[in-house]
Amino acid sequence: QVQLVESGGGLVQAGGSLRLSCTASGIIFSINAMRWYRQAPGKQRELVATITSDSSTIYTNSVKGRFTISRDNAKNTLYLQMNSLKPEDTAVYYCNAGNYGIYYWGKGTLVNVSS
Repeated sequence: QVQLVESGGGLVQAGGSLRLSCTASGIIFSINAMRWYRQAPGKQRELVATITSDSSTIYTNSVKGRFTISRDNAKNTLYLQMNSLKPEDTAVYYCNAGNYGIYYWGKGTLVNVSS
């Protein structure tokens, strides 16, 4: 059974930092591209960052220079280091795994950045 479980969300003041984790099971983690999405209240889910199976990274413009996506294949874990957080970063953050058109989702972890 495939499971993606996010953790690390919480309430943070603007300017603070937070690190999200996503642990995966039931997939061959190392061959999957991994992504972080987020969905703010009343908005569509958006792609935040991608890390490919060879560890290439891509970020949406709004988080460039502030967020870092990484992976530890030995631990089947995906990370998102978030620095200089802004209130507009408030959202539920979701972990996604994908390989050749097959995608899996976690249930999300809430990040609430206060002003």
